[in-house]
This record gives sequence, C-alpha cells and structure tokens, in this order.
Amino acid sequence: MSTPIMPQRRVSLDRRQAILARVAAGVARPLSTLPPHLLCRILARLIDGTRPPNAADVLSWRDAVNSVSRRCAGEGCLQRSVAVVLLGRFHGAPPAWKTGFRPDPFVAHAWVEVDGVPIGEPEVVAHFHTVLAVAHR
Repeated sequence: MSTPIMPQRRVSLDRRQAILARVAAGVARPLSTLPPHLLCRILARLIDGTRPPNAADVLSWRDAVNSVSRRCAGEGCLQRSVAVVLLGRFHGAPPAWKTGFRPDPFVAHAWVEVDGVPIGEPEVVAHFHTVLAVAHR
C-alpha cells in the first residue's frame, strides 16, 4: 500500500507457529495482488461463519506474520493484513479486515481490527477513511 506507519515487532516462534505463519504469509502474497472486489469476496468467505477473535490472539498472529516475513514486517501492510486474516482462519477466528487512507499527508494502509479497534497499529489508524472492509456479520 504505502510507507510503513511504524516499525513492526518480531517474536520468537515455535516450529508449528512459524510454519502456519509462513503458509499464511505465502498465500497472502498472491491474494494481495488480486483486484479489490475479488480480494474482498475471498476474505468475506474466509470470515463468514466463524467466531470473532480476541485482541490478544490477533496481536500474536500479527507478530508471528511479521516474524517470518520481511515484506509483512516492512512495507507490505496489505500482505500482512491478509496473512493475519488467514492465520486467524486457521485458528477459527479471523479478525475484521480494512483498508483506508489519511488525506493529509496522504497515507494508504491496510489493517485488521477486533471490535472496531485496529490491532497492533498506532491510534491514528482508527481515524483513517475506510475504503474497503470485511467483517463478521
């Protein structure tokens, strides 16, 4: 999407966590290149019928994805956010997914949320103009 909003935290993972995070980041890479309407449709299907996650789990999944992928930990916010949704789906509780922007200075960003609160993001992201959103019904 755009420039990184903040440095991303990396953590130590056990073998199972690392494998799941790598699979999620790997699958998220081609998904993040899809047209927006198709990506939204796929993410909606992944989220549909699942239980909402808790914020602590989503933050740990986000940290896991950042720990196994340089791109996700850097300028790959779209890939990172999609990977976190995938990792959440592996656990049966994917978070809501959003993209949006701040107009001045312009910054585009993609992130995940729990109960309307961006997870692992600075407070300013909560005030971005949302462009696309996929959430639990």
